[in-house]
Amino acid sequence: MREFSVPATTEVGPDEALTDMLATNVAEHGAEVGLRRRRNGQWHDVTWTEFGAEVSGVAKGLVAAGVAAGDRVALQAKTRYEWTVLDFAIWTAGAVVVPIYETSSPDQVAWILSDSGATAIVVERDEHAAAVESVREQAPDLRSVHVIEDGAVDQLIQAGRDVPDSELATRRGTLRAESPATLIYTSGTTGRPKGCELTHGNFLFEIGNGMSLLGRFMNMQGSLLLFIPLAHVLARVLQVGAVKTRTVIGHTPDVSNLVEDLGEFKPTFVLAVPRVFEKVFNSAKAKAEGDGKGKIFDKAAQVAIDWSRAQDTGGAGLALRAQHALFDKLVYGKLRAALGGRCEGAISGGAPLGDRLGHFFRGIGVTVYEGYGLTETTAAASVNHDDGIRIGTVGRPLPGVEFRIADDGEVLIRGGIVMRGYWRNEDATREAIDAEGFFHTGDLGELDSDGFLKITGRKKEILVTAGGKNVAPAVLEDRLRAHRLVSQCIVVGDQRPFIGALITLDAEALPQWLESKGKPADQPIEQVREDPELQAEIDAAVKDANRAVSQAEAIKKFTILGTDFTEDNGMLTPSLKLKRAVVMKEFGDEVEGLYAR
Repeated sequence: MREFSVPATTEVGPDEALTDMLATNVAEHGAEVGLRRRRNGQWHDVTWTEFGAEVSGVAKGLVAAGVAAGDRVALQAKTRYEWTVLDFAIWTAGAVVVPIYETSSPDQVAWILSDSGATAIVVERDEHAAAVESVREQAPDLRSVHVIEDGAVDQLIQAGRDVPDSELATRRGTLRAESPATLIYTSGTTGRPKGCELTHGNFLFEIGNGMSLLGRFMNMQGSLLLFIPLAHVLARVLQVGAVKTRTVIGHTPDVSNLVEDLGEFKPTFVLAVPRVFEKVFNSAKAKAEGDGKGKIFDKAAQVAIDWSRAQDTGGAGLALRAQHALFDKLVYGKLRAALGGRCEGAISGGAPLGDRLGHFFRGIGVTVYEGYGLTETTAAASVNHDDGIRIGTVGRPLPGVEFRIADDGEVLIRGGIVMRGYWRNEDATREAIDAEGFFHTGDLGELDSDGFLKITGRKKEILVTAGGKNVAPAVLEDRLRAHRLVSQCIVVGDQRPFIGALITLDAEALPQWLESKGKPADQPIEQVREDPELQAEIDAAVKDANRAVSQAEAIKKFTILGTDFTEDNGMLTPSLKLKRAVVMKEFGDEVEGLYAR
């Protein structure tokens, strides 16, 4: 199939804006709990009235600080309660939010501030403020800097106490569906990031047509714990969608305490990238092996997968149902408890999850609804949901969205979710959005006969071997990263005689594996990477990944590196995508070594 579309269930009126939903919640549901905020180790309820008052107070403070309607205001912080307050406050002041990852370098901050023409920035910590000051001469429009941990929210509320409510009403009156809501700078694996201009209408179309598909989870009885960066469009859309559906929102910035936070907050729904789900599975498997129950876990995992697969072919038989019920008591309940005990579903995005992991989680009672989209499409362009799920795919298009597969296999997207364009970059906009309004994603994919999309790779990442074979590295890389000992990997082989791979080890999983083999757990990766048993374990993972491709596309050689690919060392983007050019430059000698022996 080359094209597929789903009729829209919601249209956006020309005068609608994102601030409307908060105003409605305050006016009609003010006493309801809208958010929960963690203070001094305890979660405290925040009603819509309280949240709305804080948003209005901060908006008035921004007005008092000189922020005009249409100005760009940058926001650099981890995922935290104040992020959501500031997001809605900036909109309430009639301005445009420019998110910046809290891990961004001064050079990246300078580019975003300069290109966006931001007049103000709210940062999390003093070190962020110092970084801004160090590049201030590159941001001539910047006037004020506010620091959250120095009391920015209270200071802004105090500064705006003399601004009348009528001023905020006027500011909100300037907003239309076509008004820009945010400029999100693509983290970019090459070159300078481009600012994706997303309008209020883009967000409203996305949540209006998308939230109905998640109605079982996103509702006033539900709760959502946000922990991936709100600078990322996917978390941002779920945040806005939660306000729209009156789903209680919580925030946690520190994923090192994620299991504890999930246990305390007890969300009914979570949003994560595949690496989080891989970690949950691999940690549970490692713990079971450490307790001498590895074979029981493996059997339970296979039963969960078999039970899930059976749901797509008429349901499980009597024997499988009995096994599933037994393991639900022995194993699955403990896994659900690790997600807080109340979690019934999750959204996964950013990279392929893999059908084995998808079936495993559905089998234990926490269905992971995989979706697909980009910053340029206001997050999800497609998603699996209760009324249309096919594990191993990224679902059908959202209502009101049309997919087309180009002759070269590229996925094209049209609909109300597609950005207006790249900020102040008409050439890049014309290159990305064609005359028919289709956005060219750069991803390769296939549509099945029922309209489910499967992503097969990135157009620009296709490797062509010396023998002329086209290879999509993502298929192999995703399979490899699913192994508990593998952190990251890069598949190489462009214009080479065969396909190879550079693999990094998971620093958390490695000590557990070493202990299970009776080896010292504190061995450094540099020392242990040549261990014959470890090499055999990774070789088995490579062989498993190779089962997903033809013999000509299979990995023939691999090297285990002594260091990981991380955001800190510049080899991953903030959304954890591989910067291939950086990795290839840094590890060029290791790549040459694959082909020298």
